[in-house]
Amino acid sequence: MEKKASRKKILMTAALILLLAFITPFIISGYVCLSTRGDILEARELSGEEFDCVLVLGAGVWSGDRPSHMLADRLDTAIDAYRNGAAPKLLMSGDHGRSEYDEVNVMKDYAMEAGIPSEDVFMDHAGFSTYESMYRARDVFKARRVLIVTQGYHLYRALYVAKALGLEAKGISADLRNYRGQSYYDLREILARNKDFLMCLFKPLPTYLGEAIPVSGSGDLTNDR
Repeated sequence: MEKKASRKKILMTAALILLLAFITPFIISGYVCLSTRGDILEARELSGEEFDCVLVLGAGVWSGDRPSHMLADRLDTAIDAYRNGAAPKLLMSGDHGRSEYDEVNVMKDYAMEAGIPSEDVFMDHAGFSTYESMYRARDVFKARRVLIVTQGYHLYRALYVAKALGLEAKGISADLRNYRGQSYYDLREILARNKDFLMCLFKPLPTYLGEAIPVSGSGDLTNDR
């Protein structure tokens, strides 16, 4: 009887550990969302808000230097916020880690084609992840109060990271259409929230830092061509 009771206790303990291992990622993901939900604004709520910059998070670009649908919607949303006076500068943060792939110049070109002056558009060429984009916005671009623009599923995590790194941050969703593969993005985002939750606990340095380029100056300082 004692052996059976001991075996049962071991099995119950193992089952509890497995259950916790399964639900913990969902708990962390839910916490990230709930803790930032109140920081997501509607476009009509931007009136009277004053940010150092509108921070646009990068996404995929297509051949021919065309922004993907997700990225185009982020850019259109950010441009509208800029035009409505939410901030005097745009900060395009994305992946330009190799010469053949360049999100940020595509983003800047798109904004300039929409009539935004070059000096008002900064490029963060080393925004390789959401965490790194926020870290560099604070330490390289010296932003303190930022309006983050990305799709809704991603916005919770971006806001969580920004606030964990000491930025005053609000967000606006760039969901202007339905996106192919959204179910996959939603599922992957659960894991990404857990990863960045841990990153915010340990706060590692980003891949690159470098000299300060304050967003209070000219975005032309970030031009590389």
